[in-house]
Amino acid sequence: MKLFKHPAEYLSPKLIADIKQYGAEAEQLQRLHPNQLKLIQQQGWFNLFVPTQLNGLGLSLPKALHVEEALAYADGSVGWTVTLCAGAAWFFGFLHPDIRHLIFSNKNACLAGSGKASGIAHKTGDGFLVNGKWDYATGAPYATAFTANCILHENDKPLLDTAGNPVIQSFLFLKEEVTINKNWNRMGMMATGSHGFSVTDTLIPATRTFIIDSSYANLPNPIYQYPFLALAQTTLAVNTSGMAMRFLDICKNDFSANKYKVLHKKLADAYVEMNTLRQLFFKAVTESWAQCKEQKYSEKTFQKIEKRSRKLANQSRKIVDDLYPFCGMQAANPSTEINRVWRNMHTASQHSIFND
Repeated sequence: MKLFKHPAEYLSPKLIADIKQYGAEAEQLQRLHPNQLKLIQQQGWFNLFVPTQLNGLGLSLPKALHVEEALAYADGSVGWTVTLCAGAAWFFGFLHPDIRHLIFSNKNACLAGSGKASGIAHKTGDGFLVNGKWDYATGAPYATAFTANCILHENDKPLLDTAGNPVIQSFLFLKEEVTINKNWNRMGMMATGSHGFSVTDTLIPATRTFIIDSSYANLPNPIYQYPFLALAQTTLAVNTSGMAMRFLDICKNDFSANKYKVLHKKLADAYVEMNTLRQLFFKAVTESWAQCKEQKYSEKTFQKIEKRSRKLANQSRKIVDDLYPFCGMQAANPSTEINRVWRNMHTASQHSIFND
């Protein structure tokens, strides 16, 4: 199989180096380094999918995935934060036009949020009274707005759909309506600032609700017709592969002086497997994106997307774990980059999307 392009080839060497150099300090700060955040804002990476007319990059899905993989290669926390915040900003295509302009007229707009339906929204005359607490919101310290799901209530009872299930509604909250609960403390992804947040007795107008379904998209851009689950699966998968490729490159440098041929063989095999996994994954993504642009949707195609995304994420982690025992005590030292990459990968692997 022809060699697939390295993740780092999708960003300039200077951008990679500028992001990478602050990784250790960002971990100590437990949030992105100010210079990393400044670079993200300058490049517009929080708004990968937002149209260009409102300060976004308007990228296609394949191009956005290459950027996210490259960012995860440079620094796992940067890649993860951009990915989750850009994913929340994807809801741009489902928001009321007035709200879109309110939020995204700010060139440094950043959305954070949670998909968990752990809020309650009581219907009022012209909106909703919301109370809720959500566990994780990557990028919370930099967010200018938050998104979250709530279970709708009316007359103090949950509203049910025709199947008898609670009706879930998505909401957008302004920064000043949210209390950030600074509780993010994990072994990895420490710089993502993935704190929880809460909303208390807050009236939210109906214009700040939205439904995450392609039939409710109010913009014609193809990206808003791409299934949300597949979007989430692909974007998180490339974070794992980006970090895995960084781990392999560190091993390559560390193994260079090692005389044991078995280690060089294991590393060479790992590169071949990663190359194959990434190429098959991006081939499936390209096929699905072409169908999306032509409004021709195949269930089989998106079953393949789920399969390839899971395999890329899970095998990337397995490849790293197979090499880890050969990396010496430096790999167990929390102050080293190789250890930080390993910890970031294993923290990211706890996301429920690949474990349900």
